[in-house]
Amino acid sequence: MPTQAKGDVVAEIKERLTAAGGVIMADFRGLTVKEMQELRIRVREAGGEVKVYKNTLTEIAVRELALPDLGEFLQGPTAFVFAGDDPVAPAKALVDFKKKHNSLELKGGLVQNAVVDSAGIKAIAALPSREELIAKLMGSMLNPIRGFMYMANAPATSFARALQAVADQKAAA
Repeated sequence: MPTQAKGDVVAEIKERLTAAGGVIMADFRGLTVKEMQELRIRVREAGGEVKVYKNTLTEIAVRELALPDLGEFLQGPTAFVFAGDDPVAPAKALVDFKKKHNSLELKGGLVQNAVVDSAGIKAIAALPSREELIAKLMGSMLNPIRGFMYMANAPATSFARALQAVADQKAAA
């Protein structure tokens, strides 16, 4: 019979899974406490949160939410990285952290209700961030407008320059 505390943890996991844009799972064996704190700080700065839950309680929450099976990733100690709306930034933080700390092993994750393996997490980390994509999109949208403005101003600018040249000639004569 499950205890109330375990039921509360399952409810918390379900809440986090539904609110997160993505969940990345990693094996943190071999990391010191200080390294784990550093990982938590980096992920928090990237807009994510690191939590450690029992794998069995996570399996129950996943089953109750009717999400794809994560059984293959829920072996051994698992750190769950819950990403906000943008799973790219926390994935980048994890991959960057892994470059310095080889003991961290990316298992896989769940991004927009699709199971992703460790190679998929690395591919997500290689994507530009949400802010970069928005900036590129805005730049692309503004280029035609900017070109139109230059073309619309060109006749008036040419006319103003011609008037100034005539005025300069009369002033010199």
